Amino acid sequence: MDLDALRRERTRLLQAGGESRIARQHAQGKWTARERLSALFEADSFQESQLFRKHRCVHFGMQSKELPGDGVVVGAGLVDGRPVYAASQDFTVQGGTVGEVTAQKICKVMDEALKNGAPFVLICDSGGARIQEGVGALSGFGQIFYRNVQLSGVVPQISIIAGPCAGGAAYSPALSDFLIQVKGTSQLFITGPRVIEEVTGEKVTAEALGGAMSHALRSGVIHFVAEDDGDAIRICRRLLSFLPSSNREDPPVLEDRRAQAYGPLPALNAVLPEDPREAYDMRAVLRLLADDGDLMEPQALFATNVIVAFGRMGGQTVGFVANQPIQKAGVLDIDAADKAARFIRFCDAFHIPLVTLVDVPGFLPGVSQETGGIIRHGAKMLYAYSEATVPKVTVILRKAYGGAYLAMCSRDLGADRVCAWPSAEIAVMGAEGAVSVLYREELSQAEDAEQRRAELCRSYRETFANPMRAAELGMLDDIIEPADTRAYVIAALDLLQGKRESRPHKKHGLMPL
Repeated sequence: MDLDALRRERTRLLQAGGESRIARQHAQGKWTARERLSALFEADSFQESQLFRKHRCVHFGMQSKELPGDGVVVGAGLVDGRPVYAASQDFTVQGGTVGEVTAQKICKVMDEALKNGAPFVLICDSGGARIQEGVGALSGFGQIFYRNVQLSGVVPQISIIAGPCAGGAAYSPALSDFLIQVKGTSQLFITGPRVIEEVTGEKVTAEALGGAMSHALRSGVIHFVAEDDGDAIRICRRLLSFLPSSNREDPPVLEDRRAQAYGPLPALNAVLPEDPREAYDMRAVLRLLADDGDLMEPQALFATNVIVAFGRMGGQTVGFVANQPIQKAGVLDIDAADKAARFIRFCDAFHIPLVTLVDVPGFLPGVSQETGGIIRHGAKMLYAYSEATVPKVTVILRKAYGGAYLAMCSRDLGADRVCAWPSAEIAVMGAEGAVSVLYREELSQAEDAEQRRAELCRSYRETFANPMRAAELGMLDDIIEPADTRAYVIAALDLLQGKRESRPHKKHGLMPL
């Protein structure tokens, strides 16, 4: 092959499905596979591989079909100067369906990401398994899933749902660490609306079933909602900026923040309402603690009674876990426990210190919670925190009651530093509930039961509605002024940088899934 022939062939293949199909893609508000990769990577840094691969299917007329790149673009490039590997499904070629060769291309680039210790990004825009290739396509999906698991906890995996992603194809994103879904132009589900109607009689639109907002609000499957393809790429790049390239490295550090002095923040002294029963927005506290108030919050619309977020403190990436008092009073329930546990385990896998802010009245009571398995789901948080060996700093702002106090990274679950604000209340339960249990007989015989109840509640609060008792018992390292919280946490993280903690040898623990 001479140079002119090579250039012609390369140009033809880079046109993918051709001008008409590219125009159709744009008309639907979607970018092409290569346009997405061009936006993800720094200019001229993307090196595509396996451009010339061809499918081998000879059934159902496939032998005469030319599928440039076999419907996927794979390769690697630089994001903020760091290598990242990616596969971008090409809907202009056979609807982006996955066949044997498509899967082989994706698997090869995943293997390279694993060997080289670099993140892997999958951009999904596909009609699913290529039916004409039958079991070969299914085998290809299985090989991709297997590699998702091999990469798990070794390199970050991010999936962008930028078009249809149905059936078995949905499981590779589900096995990744973070999912970003584009509003309006993408769907993510196992079984589509037509099949559901045929089997169950239920009628539902594709958007209601598998659209971005449906997952963000109800299922919790996705972590970030994007307005369009460009926004999805921006979210992906920003997320990568908080993360290490692999579990062999620490997260990136902004050195200019390390050199700064960290004095008191008087605004923190005024963040809590005077009435301990009044709600407030925990995000106000998090923004004051994080460098420049910059937070990146996965699953922000799901299980809103708990907040998980990436931020930086003194230039160092941290993972925040915090109760949200303006949502269900900040209680822990099934969804909140799942959300927190997954985030905690991700941070632990990639050397991201955990900063936990506590204002929790307990686990949510109720028949639906009990029958839904709150015991099992709540245990996931206990397991995740206990398992984590990264530096763990806990700050108790206000309420810390019962088992939920333990679940929010207490000293007993391995927190390295635990401090409290003067407003902290650490007890088995609130005063009213405790008095009802402890003094039931006395109250039933009192001449003025309400007056006696008030006296007993006041006495209970004097004992437990301050952190001094917990400090006396060694459950707290310090009681600090709220204004000093940021400086306290940054200093603690600096001192804990060399933390090493060995655990009993085992193949793996058995998390209560």
